[in-house]
Amino acid sequence: MKTILLIEDDKVLRENTKELLELSDFKVIVAPNGRVGIELAKERIPDIIVCDIMMPVIDGYGVLRELSSNEGTNQIPFIFLSAKIEHKEIRKGMDLGADDYLTKPFEEDDLLSAIASRLAKTELLARMTSEKSSPFPSVSEEIKTLNELKNFFDDNGQIEAYGEGEMLYREGVHSHKIYLILKGVVKCHTIDEDGKELITSLHRADDFLGLTSFVNNSPYPETATAMEAVELAGISKEQLKNILSHNQSISLELMGLLTENLTEMKNQLLQMAYSSVRRKTAQTLLQFAEILNKKTEEPIKISRNDLASVAGIATESLIRTLSGFKKEGLIDIEGRNIKIMELKALQHVI
Repeated sequence: MKTILLIEDDKVLRENTKELLELSDFKVIVAPNGRVGIELAKERIPDIIVCDIMMPVIDGYGVLRELSSNEGTNQIPFIFLSAKIEHKEIRKGMDLGADDYLTKPFEEDDLLSAIASRLAKTELLARMTSEKSSPFPSVSEEIKTLNELKNFFDDNGQIEAYGEGEMLYREGVHSHKIYLILKGVVKCHTIDEDGKELITSLHRADDFLGLTSFVNNSPYPETATAMEAVELAGISKEQLKNILSHNQSISLELMGLLTENLTEMKNQLLQMAYSSVRRKTAQTLLQFAEILNKKTEEPIKISRNDLASVAGIATESLIRTLSGFKKEGLIDIEGRNIKIMELKALQHVI
């Protein structure tokens, strides 16, 4: 999912434009003025910036000057969005290094088209540079194990950060990258015919994400959402395919990893189909504790809906079972926090 930084002082226009872009499957960061926009651009490194010109504190020209002089942000595509329509103003923006200039009021399709074309241009230039330098054959020759592949992700992948509850990618959107989770926990989920969320898997730091389709850019079969602050390192599928083509041993290790993932999913489905509500609840609590790397004395902060979704039971049934566990002294509950008090006894329930 591409990230757009929208810098606009008009609150109504800012919120409407943000909604439009999010409906088009972009992650949107907003700033109410140029100074905040500069700070966010340097901190978050968005894929593209859409910026108003006439703003308080620092205007759009000042934003572009500052970011153009910064090594970390000078390659980010920049689109001006302004009511100024004079030719000299447009020329001034282009002379400063802007990639495009849209005038208010603008058509939605014009904005989306401008963004898409600038992102495509950036990706094309990156591919051309990559092909000229041809780093991957030599790099891939050095990668012999799965751990070395993870190091490659860490050293060369594009870093993306998401807050709790933010969507990493959406079901049905075409995938272009494979990710390694550097920090945090991610849930993958889908919606059944009744509109109920079903969590299909949980992933933690050092897990790969998006391996369900790493051969082509087919749509994601599920949605991925951050359960806490998450940091990812992503590389393109072309890069991964290049590495795998030079290293059969890594391909075999990845096949083994996928087989393990399928086995875990099969066990989860069997649990959902045959286990009692009490056993499902206990096993799900223990799974979350393991995934979140929580010790028994540390509370697990997780929504009841997520617990019920993984366990495959109704939220009401889960809440009743948790209350029973609390009365038995197996767990303690304070708000969203659940603390496992008797680990062995809870394991014995399974």
